[in-house]
Amino acid sequence: MKIPTPPPADAVKFCNFVTASPTPFHAVSNLSSRLVSSGFTRVSERQPSQLVPGGSYFYTRNQSSLVAFTLPPKPAPHSAISFAVGHLDSCCLKLRPVSKKTKSGYLQVGVELYGGGIWASWFDRDLSIAGRVIVSTPNAEAGFTSKLVKIDRPLLRIPTLAIHLDRTINEAFKFNKETEFAPILGLVADALNEAGGSNKAKGTGTGTGTPVAPSRSSTPGRMAVDGQDDAAGMGERHHPLLLAVLADELGCSVADIQDFELSLYDTQPSCVGGLSNEFIFSPRIDNLMTCFASIEGLCGAVEADAAEDNIRCVILFDNEEVGSVSNHGAESNLLPSFVERISAMSDYSSVGYHNLLANSFLISADMGHAINPNYANKYEDNHAPKLNGGVVIKTNANQRYTSTAQTTFLLRRIAKKAGVPLQEFEIRNDSSCGSTVGPHLSTHVRTVDIGLAQLSMHSIRETAGSSDVKHYIDLFKSFFDSFGAIDRDLQIDERP
Repeated sequence: MKIPTPPPADAVKFCNFVTASPTPFHAVSNLSSRLVSSGFTRVSERQPSQLVPGGSYFYTRNQSSLVAFTLPPKPAPHSAISFAVGHLDSCCLKLRPVSKKTKSGYLQVGVELYGGGIWASWFDRDLSIAGRVIVSTPNAEAGFTSKLVKIDRPLLRIPTLAIHLDRTINEAFKFNKETEFAPILGLVADALNEAGGSNKAKGTGTGTGTPVAPSRSSTPGRMAVDGQDDAAGMGERHHPLLLAVLADELGCSVADIQDFELSLYDTQPSCVGGLSNEFIFSPRIDNLMTCFASIEGLCGAVEADAAEDNIRCVILFDNEEVGSVSNHGAESNLLPSFVERISAMSDYSSVGYHNLLANSFLISADMGHAINPNYANKYEDNHAPKLNGGVVIKTNANQRYTSTAQTTFLLRRIAKKAGVPLQEFEIRNDSSCGSTVGPHLSTHVRTVDIGLAQLSMHSIRETAGSSDVKHYIDLFKSFFDSFGAIDRDLQIDERP
């Protein structure tokens, strides 16, 4: 019997990261822990910080976007920033502000579709809930805080209709996204029995053996609006037993839950598969692969103590799947405000904001489309990337991707130095082209769009190549190791 090739270590590490990161909030938390382990210091975007040359820092915005950067020990005469950017969000189902629904004896939850998902892939999956919850705290001075929650057991399901009741279902699987796509949470009768025989729905049980802190509504000195707790209406908007499950997971009282942002996710873990462990089967490959690899590359450069003149920066945005228009998306001031923060430092004030951006370079990294053997005619013959074939340069003459001869040339030099193979992707003329954060940011800085090849993009379960994870990490590490010297070899516009 042939023994399968052991799965690549980087691929296994990526799978563990994805499984632990069902939402952008969790991904930011896990990536922050990785940065701390490499010696990065957390700072606040909301107050001036003493940034020291040679230091490594990071900060977050909205818990769902991340900026990580290193400063060289001594600023170069013509300082520049090496940016690698991506996005943390993925297509999913989000609980509505009023999610409580019942129909035909079932408890259901109202959901809104986020992004352009392959929604048919969400049927008959073991789904659960994750996100962040705003809770009151027992200390009157602390007010409220945001806690992450991830229910690690299946809670919901979106059932398909049996073929016996629709013999045409295999011919064209169509469904109404509002009336035929509501997840079921339980049975009404069971919920009534549970509420009658348990104190959980009343918010007095945690299931953890830990004493529950008193609700903020009974804490002296608490600020209330019109004497009412924000939590008062939660039981009207959401199923009480759902709130009880959340309270049990958080170790608090139901009355402490003020609000939340929750998403549904597939409880099946990410894994390496295939005859020779050549595949990754996983949710959210688009675009947690970039987030994982860029931070690994940055940490690797720091741990190797690479002597680079450029400022090195990873920015991971939220809301790319819905257009990037938010306070924490690529159309926000997250990147410009970072540059302003650096240019205000005494070491960089002589360079200035605009010169710093003019000298800089940005890699916009997202996933790309691997050729699907069952739909090979959907790809342009000379631009059909393969799994495990290396990093993909993405080009579009209409600027849906921002790669130019200048920026792809520099990218090729980075890849060559790292020994990373490259592939090309361009869409057919009779197909519409996707996009990413690159066009939003290329108005500020030279940009190239890249990615890794994958199958089933925007499905609840996607596929990538397990060897490509190392290709991606190596490319980012090479970028952060030595881009300043690579860039100085190319003369395009007038340079000092």
